[in-house]
Amino acid sequence: MKAIVCHQYGDLERLKIESVPEPTPGPGQIQIRVESIGVNFPDALLVRGLYQAKPETPFIPGIECAGTVEALGDGVKHLLIGQRVAAMSPEFGSYAESVVVPASHAYRLPESLDMDSAGALLCAHGTAYHALVQRASLKAGETLLVTGAAGGTGLAAVQLGHAMGASVIAACSNAEKAKTAKAHGADATINTAEEDLRDAVRYLTAKAGADVVFDPVGGALADTLSRSVAWNGRWLVIGFAAGNIPKVPLNLPLVKGYSVVGVFWGNFCAREPDLAQANHRALFEMVTSGRLSPRIHQILPLNEATRALQLIEARSVRGKVLLKPSQP
Repeated sequence: MKAIVCHQYGDLERLKIESVPEPTPGPGQIQIRVESIGVNFPDALLVRGLYQAKPETPFIPGIECAGTVEALGDGVKHLLIGQRVAAMSPEFGSYAESVVVPASHAYRLPESLDMDSAGALLCAHGTAYHALVQRASLKAGETLLVTGAAGGTGLAAVQLGHAMGASVIAACSNAEKAKTAKAHGADATINTAEEDLRDAVRYLTAKAGADVVFDPVGGALADTLSRSVAWNGRWLVIGFAAGNIPKVPLNLPLVKGYSVVGVFWGNFCAREPDLAQANHRALFEMVTSGRLSPRIHQILPLNEATRALQLIEARSVRGKVLLKPSQP
């Protein structure tokens, strides 16, 4: 089969498409014929050697995909060969024509859900759903501030916050991204290239601050965010797309009575697989009922994985980039 292989940590340009042996499922695993692959910011971090995990080289990157079950390992009873699934690959490997994943990390798709939407749904929307529902207990009528609000995870949070009845403020780095966030459910937008974030949040919330802050960016924004959370608010730490892991002055959550809450979707799926299954069923239902629609920025062939990752690193993606093994 064809797969994208990382032989050495470092530049994305070192990634190569190669012919490698097909994987075989072990006990509790399934093999998936991959049809659509979601590309995520952590994939780039992994290849550069900057992610929390560092698999031995050579390895195949990728943490999510959608496709068809083609083989079952011993003990797998709840899935059948030929079923359509979306899946998370905790040991990576989804940048390929075929991948093996734990059966617990595969989610059966409704017939009305197309493969590309499914391939764009798991990591970004799964993270946002877990963050807003389990970690923040976001309530209708609360104010949700989303940074990086036009990227894959940020835009997912905008969409879900809107669907949950929150008042959504989208912080974006330019006017075009703000326009995208507005089109997907943001009630108000902040162009951080032209507006002071703290002043804008104070104005939009009548000085109260945001009840929930969803922050996949980190970096220099953190200092402002630490002063922009409302009393009894929740600051969701999603990631550090800006590159720097910020330090938080802990006197601020003390004085303002808010919580700083970590969100690690991958660990959640591994530790609470039944709840993760329920979350993804809820997401699939939201898509099929028309309440949610993943935005697909671009679909590229598998051999353009480097280009896909470069687009994400450049922060030029609005929504999700997908790779298609079948696309020439």
